[in-house]
Amino acid sequence: VAVHASVVINNTRIIYPQNDKEVTVRLESKNQAPVLIQAWLDSGNEHSTPDLAGIPFIATPPVFRMEPGKQQVVRLAYTGEALPPIQESLFWFNLLEVPAQSQGAEQSNQLQLAFRSRIKLFFRPKGLPYGVESAPEKLEWRRETTEQGQILEVYNPTPYHVTFEQVELLDSKQRHARKAAATSAENMVAPGGRNRYELPSLKSPPGNAATIEFQTLDDFGVKVSHSAKLST
Repeated sequence: VAVHASVVINNTRIIYPQNDKEVTVRLESKNQAPVLIQAWLDSGNEHSTPDLAGIPFIATPPVFRMEPGKQQVVRLAYTGEALPPIQESLFWFNLLEVPAQSQGAEQSNQLQLAFRSRIKLFFRPKGLPYGVESAPEKLEWRRETTEQGQILEVYNPTPYHVTFEQVELLDSKQRHARKAAATSAENMVAPGGRNRYELPSLKSPPGNAATIEFQTLDDFGVKVSHSAKLST
């Protein structure tokens, strides 16, 4: 039987502009019974716990009870520790949902499951040279032949994280999709970072007119389509 967390985060990602005193995350409970919620942030370790996270943000309230069908706002405040001033920093917002134990559950050995959700938080320093919407068009794409086959490499020279929904190479009207991502990290290229994608269906080097067709997710989680040339 498939089971899922029933407290919905009304964001797919969180953007934290440096000049803001706080940002809010809105939650809604779809549960039929009360649940206990714990909220915290980490810097990328999915095994982190609130007492070990040690990052410059405070979530308020950190622990609270949500009644069925109700909404709750969690406020996130940056505590001011130094972060890189010339590029975004990535953190993760965690939500742990623990169902209330029903009466008699202990006696009946009823299993109580906790559910954890994580979404990205991008801390965006002030004074970056251009807007985030310009980042995808500045990506640099190149193709390489390796022992594993044809590889597509993307380099991100921008100060923003770019998240991909889809990546394809278009050659002679044939579309060659990247190999499915094994982890969420493969779907995103960090500032100054590189990602390499296998193109399983591309058996030989493409022609000079080949283009890259790709989709990225914007600040609101909306898909945006782009096209780019291969670098020589």
